[in-house]
Amino acid sequence: MKTSIFFTYLLILAGTTYLIRVIPFIAIKEKINNRFIRSFLYYIPYAVLTAMTIPAIFYATNWWVGAVAGLIVAVILALKGKGLTTVAICSCVAVFLVELIRF
Repeated sequence: MKTSIFFTYLLILAGTTYLIRVIPFIAIKEKINNRFIRSFLYYIPYAVLTAMTIPAIFYATNWWVGAVAGLIVAVILALKGKGLTTVAICSCVAVFLVELIRF
């Protein structure tokens, strides 16, 4: 790829990323008081994280049963209020054990 084309693409990418982050600050000057909009904005990070994580769970393992086992363990431990490290380690162990049983 030519260097000029690369930097053109890079500038377009940087510009669109910057605009997406700056436009809300410019468009909305005062505090949002609407309860519906505030709750909607509150849950957006969780929804995006879930939308990115769930497909990755199912594509990261060799067998879908292992992925389901890891997901179930992660959800149960998260609902019990365990920390991120504990949830990650236990779900990885669950996937490992289920994959070990398969082979």
